[in-house]
Amino acid sequence: MATVLKLLPPWRFVRATQVTSVLSVQLHTTGAMTATVEEFNQAKVKLGTLRSDPGNEVKLKIYALFKQATQGPCNTPKPGMLDFVNKAKWDAWKSLGSVSQEEARKQYVELISSLVAAEAPADVGAQPTGSAATFQTLQVTTEDNITTIRLDRPQKKNAITVEMYNELIEALELAGKDDSVITVITGNGDYYCSGNDLNNFTKIPEGGIEKMAKDAGELLRRYVKAYIDFPKPLIAVVNGPAVGVSVTLLGLFDVVYATEKATFHTPFSQLGQSPEGCSSYTFPKMMGAAKASEMLLFNKKLTATQAREQGLVTEVFPDTSFQSEVWARLKAYAKLPRNSLALSKQLIRGMERERLHTVNDQEVERLVERWLSDECMQAIMSFFQAKAKL
Repeated sequence: MATVLKLLPPWRFVRATQVTSVLSVQLHTTGAMTATVEEFNQAKVKLGTLRSDPGNEVKLKIYALFKQATQGPCNTPKPGMLDFVNKAKWDAWKSLGSVSQEEARKQYVELISSLVAAEAPADVGAQPTGSAATFQTLQVTTEDNITTIRLDRPQKKNAITVEMYNELIEALELAGKDDSVITVITGNGDYYCSGNDLNNFTKIPEGGIEKMAKDAGELLRRYVKAYIDFPKPLIAVVNGPAVGVSVTLLGLFDVVYATEKATFHTPFSQLGQSPEGCSSYTFPKMMGAAKASEMLLFNKKLTATQAREQGLVTEVFPDTSFQSEVWARLKAYAKLPRNSLALSKQLIRGMERERLHTVNDQEVERLVERWLSDECMQAIMSFFQAKAKL
């Protein structure tokens, strides 16, 4: 494979998503207009101005379209099996079949134009994810092929409001489509996340408690779905205590790194509620039914070491070196081939995706019932009363 990398003059680096998006544009663009010889010659000049390596797949496509446009269908003898470079070129050219020279010229111009357009916004340092994305409760940046989503309500221990739920859904959607290789979720301040902001339960809409419960259930369903369907490696960097939904969702992450100061607590029954985040399925699978029940039924709080021993956490780091060690490792991961990681994740997670969606639906349905129950209302009122006495 190392030889194949020299198919065309090398550029400086590869952007895997650019390959996919550009090929998609090129293959699906239709229209009656043709490219002139002048436009074709201009495209050849533009090709030499590209700063980024579009990857071997696109370079082969460029080669094949150029040959088809200038010489017509491939009629040269097939190179030998050991002539890897020329065989790859021949296969690419031959695959165009009887495409006319005019059509090949048009596709060549469109492909080069797409590559040039994709490079228009230069990346300098850490950039916000999404050209128009602005967030009030998150800090979202992309740097070194890593998109980082930071929960940013440190004064409230990163408790999740309705606004933050919606912003997290949007941030995950954007991160799933950007050029990054991996996505990281962490928290600003001393807490990773203290779970739901219970003030969410005090804002009763005009439709009453029933509407509040229904809307909250649908929001939670969409939120968990964003994790189930996330296409790239998703890594949690747990920088402090984690509570509630921020814990239950960890079973949907691919890797979980934690500082030794982190704790993991799911106090559902204390609040008259029930598990979410697919934890009723992922926790017993990871740690066994008995250990899962201690957490989900009886509110047991785990230390970082206990969480690692039970399979909830991948690795625990000393707090003094947590950030430096973890981010050095993440930067190394982000240098791995993007598509390889995404496709491998599909193999690992794909078989269970439908099962997870079913579990999510069942958990949300049960939670909506719980939120409308007197038991849950009383438990939440008791929480606020106890908090007021502090």
